[in-house]
Amino acid sequence: MAEEIINRVANSKLVTFNLEEYYPQGERVLFDIKDWLYEGFVLREKDFRAEVKKHDWSQYQDKYLALTCSSDAIIPAWAYMLITTELQPYAKRVILGNLQQLETSIYQDIINEIEVEEFRDLPVIVKGCSKKPVPENAYLQIVQKLQPVVKTIMFGEACSSVPLFKKKK
Repeated sequence: MAEEIINRVANSKLVTFNLEEYYPQGERVLFDIKDWLYEGFVLREKDFRAEVKKHDWSQYQDKYLALTCSSDAIIPAWAYMLITTELQPYAKRVILGNLQQLETSIYQDIINEIEVEEFRDLPVIVKGCSKKPVPENAYLQIVQKLQPVVKTIMFGEACSSVPLFKKKK
């Protein structure tokens, strides 16, 4: 007679934390100001302000934007600030940087808002595989947020996890 197979993972208090579940919908856009510069390198204030004024900012409604300049031009901070004032009514988020930095910034806000008390004294596994672009930095941030309250932190899947932290008694 065969022994009954018992799913010890299903019967345990192990909680899976999946950062992918927090991924916010919305298009990510890299906005390059290089074409608004004289010969791609010189910011002429009057010309730059004219480009900002005539641009249709409403097309960025509910989008996430990373502002950048792909040329080696030196761009004063006010230029990006001016663009941000135009994007403020439309965009969900605006940063200075690339798309990876944008994702990190988005997740930083999300993780700051996560309430971790429900994980108190529980073993937690941070799910590793993701179909959505969860930035690696988000995994570091969630470990910092969970560690003060959880019993253990592991990474991966329940069937093959890597132990990271165990609270000392």
